[in-house]
Amino acid sequence: MGVVPGQPLAVTHRAAELAYSLNVTLICAYVDVTTYLAEEPDGRLEGMPIDPDGIDDDIEDISASIRERLQDALNGTGVSWSFVTLSGDPARALGRLAETADASIIVVGTRERGLGARFEALLVGSVAVHLTRRQHRPVLVVPHTRHHLKEDH
Repeated sequence: MGVVPGQPLAVTHRAAELAYSLNVTLICAYVDVTTYLAEEPDGRLEGMPIDPDGIDDDIEDISASIRERLQDALNGTGVSWSFVTLSGDPARALGRLAETADASIIVVGTRERGLGARFEALLVGSVAVHLTRRQHRPVLVVPHTRHHLKEDH
């Protein structure tokens, strides 16, 4: 499951229900778009900042906050889960993770509605659309609705 800060819990709940019914581990992944993957001399892939002068010291805080929110939402569900932070383009990073983990399905949420979200979609496109075009795995897109907003608060 792809996760982002402030994502409605409806996405987490649907992914947890699916993982539980399939009896699989739910892998929750946050993709840091301020970094890219670079191959080290030993062959390892390492996340490197796009702008070395603009390194976001908050990435650890963002990841910790997401992990804490997931823990609150998933504790007591009976679902085995993990959390990872990835680097680069979200669709490519989630696709690589799905391939490596041999995922049954990839779960993502839709963006918040509004002018800012539409502008961002024009600039970077939809992660869900990119995933469906690049993957042989099913992609479940959980819509962002007002009902979900009420449910999460």
